[in-house]
Amino acid sequence: MRTITIALAAAATIAGAVTAQASSLGRPCTTAPESQWLSLDALKAKVEGQGYRVQKAKIAKACGEIYARDPNGARAELFVDPASGEIVAKE
Repeated sequence: MRTITIALAAAATIAGAVTAQASSLGRPCTTAPESQWLSLDALKAKVEGQGYRVQKAKIAKACGEIYARDPNGARAELFVDPASGEIVAKE
């Protein structure tokens, strides 16, 4: 019984780490001051210009997080540099 409990605790820890990793990039997307950042609408427009259909967007921890559908309709989480609008990572 103790082995099962330990295995379940380890699985829960790993699952939590994966969820935390997927929810944010874990580092800033830019070092530029906030005064140089594009507006959220401008970031969405840049991403839409690349064929994505934006569903939700926010800026958190110096990184634009955009939840969208790619040109094929698949879900995508994009991490965008708020100063340039460049996609720096995708999940």
